[in-house]
Order: sequence, then structure tokens, then C-alpha cells
Amino acid sequence: MNTIISSDQFTAPHLLSDPYRTHGMLQHALRARHQRIIVADDQQADSLPVPSMSGRKRKASEEPDQDRMSTSPTASPSFGSRLLPTGSTPRSIKRSRTGAAVGRPLALPRLLETLSAAEMRQLLQNVADQHPELQREIVTKAPRPSIESTLQVLSKYEDDFREAFPLGNRPSSDYSYNRVRQHLQQLIEALRDYTPHFLPPQESQAIVSLNYLDSVTDILHRLPNWDSYQHQRYKHEAYDEIAKAWALVIREASKRAGGFHLQFGGWDQKLVDHNQKSGGRLEEAVNELRSALGFMQAAPSSASPGVSEERASIRQQLFSGSYGQQLGVGQGGW
Repeated sequence: MNTIISSDQFTAPHLLSDPYRTHGMLQHALRARHQRIIVADDQQADSLPVPSMSGRKRKASEEPDQDRMSTSPTASPSFGSRLLPTGSTPRSIKRSRTGAAVGRPLALPRLLETLSAAEMRQLLQNVADQHPELQREIVTKAPRPSIESTLQVLSKYEDDFREAFPLGNRPSSDYSYNRVRQHLQQLIEALRDYTPHFLPPQESQAIVSLNYLDSVTDILHRLPNWDSYQHQRYKHEAYDEIAKAWALVIREASKRAGGFHLQFGGWDQKLVDHNQKSGGRLEEAVNELRSALGFMQAAPSSASPGVSEERASIRQQLFSGSYGQQLGVGQGGW
């Protein structure tokens, strides 16, 4: 270690006489002081353990190795922790916890929303077949079918019947009958099942029953007259059942409100037209109408107010029993 020069040398009287010598000694003292400071720093650095700098002393002229410090994670703990945040650092955004995704069946309301009308009917029918005790409850709680909805169903059966006819053959031939017989039976069975729903006492309003019978009788008129008489059986039986239904409704209507619907609804003329188109197979209903009009009409020879001459003539023929003879009912058919 270099000897430290005392500051008394700078104040010695015999040295102040030579300025050049005094200036040189001052420069030498400053360099010695600077060298002493560097040596002291080196000794202090040697006493500290530095893994990355072991066995090496730092010189005053050396610059810090910036590249090595920026890439080494152990060079500066604070610097490394700032560049590489640990997993324990709290997040500023909170995420809501959701359950694990798992499949589950649809709830009943959502399942029913996806079913079509046909699928719904089939499902309800299957449940009713497996649980007969539910049939009565379903029937009582289901809304009553209207004339419009019922006629839509019957119209679908009739459309299927029409589409089943073969091309290039007479509709009334035996070959055509064999092709459409199944659809014809389905249509007739539907008529038989729906008609009692619109008859008294199930249906209390006579006008509803009369409107339904008027529409379904037109369906029977549109059925072909087959070449073979035995094939006419389904149509003739349907006419007989509709005639009984007409008679029941007319009989009940004559008991309510003085037969108002029969007198002013034009049903007498409509029934006469239906009987003519059926070839006289609605004669039972015509006879019931004759009895009802005779009971309501005090003077058969005088027409009620608002009744046309044609309707008055029909009524007069019904009263006298000459209606069938003048129309030629029973002689030929549609």
C-alpha cells in the first residue's frame, strides 16, 4: 500500500519558494490519493461473495456488462421480479364462477315446444294407451272441437281419398274403387266419429248442429256412384246415419224457441235439396221436418211473414204429402 503524504508538506516554508516544484508534488499527492481509494474499494469488493464475479477483481476502467445483466435472472433480483411476474400476483379482473358443462335432458315445457302437431297427438295417444285412467281426464279437459277445425280434418281425409284415384280410369269403375277403398273407409269412419259430437244433447245449440250437418252432407254428395251396386254400401249407410242425425236435430229444434231456426233459417229448403241429391235417402229427415212445420204452422194454407213463394210452396207440399211425388224422389239418383 502506498504511503499517504501528509498535508504538512504543502505548507513547509522552504517548499513555497519554488512554485514548479510545489505544483509537481501536489499532482503526485493527488494521484496517490486516487490510487489509495481504488485499492480500498478493491479490498472491500474482495471481502463480499459474488458468484458471477468470483476470482475476478473489478478494475476502474471496466464498464458494467449490460448484455449479461439484462439476460441473467440472478444479476438483479428486483429487475427479474419486475420482468417475470409470479403467479401469486393478484388479478384486477374478477371472473364469475360457472358450473361445469354437462348434458341434461330438456324440461317438459321446452320439449313440448319442439314437437309438431302430429308428434304431439302421437305422444298424447301413446300416454293415454299406456295409462287408460288418464283418458277420461284428457277428454274432459281438452277444448271442444269447433265446426271449422272438424271440417279441416274431414277435408284432409277427403283430399287423401281424391288423390288415391288412379290416372286414366273412370272414377266409378271397380278398379278405381279397389284403389281408393281404404281411404273411403277412413273418411266414412271419421264422419261417424265426429257427427255425434255435434248432436243433442252433446251440442245444445241447434244452429251449430244444423250447420255441421249441412257441410258433411255435401261431402257425401261428392262421393262417386260406383258402377257396382255392392260398392255403394258405404255411401248408402252414411246417408241413412246422416238422415237420422237431421231428424234428431229438427225434432229438438222444434221444441226450443218455437222452432225459430227452422222457420227463418231456410233449413226446410236446404233439407229438401239434400234429399233430392241423395236420391231420397234423407226421407226420414224430411218427414220429421214436415211434422215440425205442421206443429208450428197453425194455418197451412197461409205463409208466414218473410217466407218466399218457393219456400211456401215447399212447405205446402210437405204438409199435403205430395212433396216426394212432385220432385220424383226415389226415381233415379245423382
